[in-house]
Amino acid sequence: MNQDQVKAKLLAIEDAPMEFSLIYSGKKSNKVNGLYKPETREIIIHNRNFTDDNLLLYTAIHEYAHHLHACSRGGTLSVRAHTSEFWAIFHKLLEKAEEKKIYRDVFSGSPDLVELTETIRKKFLYENGSLVKEMGKHLLRAHELCTAVGVRFEDYVDRVLRIPRTAAGMAVKMYQYDLNPAVGADNMRFLAGIRDNDDRLAAENALIRGKSPDMVKMAVRGKTREADPKIRLEKEKLRLERTIESLARRLEEVKKELEAELSSQPG
Repeated sequence: MNQDQVKAKLLAIEDAPMEFSLIYSGKKSNKVNGLYKPETREIIIHNRNFTDDNLLLYTAIHEYAHHLHACSRGGTLSVRAHTSEFWAIFHKLLEKAEEKKIYRDVFSGSPDLVELTETIRKKFLYENGSLVKEMGKHLLRAHELCTAVGVRFEDYVDRVLRIPRTAAGMAVKMYQYDLNPAVGADNMRFLAGIRDNDDRLAAENALIRGKSPDMVKMAVRGKTREADPKIRLEKEKLRLERTIESLARRLEEVKKELEAELSSQPG
């Protein structure tokens, strides 16, 4: 694939609100496969790193996710580029690319890796989640016994079990909310922190359906922000300010290019 074909595939996955360029460096890099420059809105692919178009496209989608992330922020990015918001955008792009048959899932191509993935899910993620959930059941019983003898449950957690109170509280919630251990203990802790029952169930179902944790977290966070008019308006104000600033810079660049073009013409 040449660079124009790659750019066309990216736009076929999802259109971009701001123009960008995709450039092959013609070089091999031992550090990175590609990079994104938000100042010039350039995606640079070190194409000599690849012998497989699908892997090259994987990198291109990664860098395109940076561009779309920048677009959502008015054309700028913070110093920390790989945020939860970025990963949610990237994973969503991969999902859409797979659905449209533009990109092939790189993890499903190895039978050995697929088999190992099932082992990890069943033997470790599910069993670990089940153990923590079962501990929550016993902690709840311990709370009842502490109350019966007139001692503080928190002191029992601190001095007898010697585990963080937050961990004990999360384990109890995992049991009380009857969370599905299939998502793993870490995701169960995240789910236990969602107060609304419908939102928690929706997030759990999304994880079970294969959505990445970052995609689910951003969906929950986005719903919370949208519910607050002040936060929504402040976010829109910031986005518009950044867009205006970016367009103003581009206008100045176009003016200078136009002046240079006119001055170079004879007569």
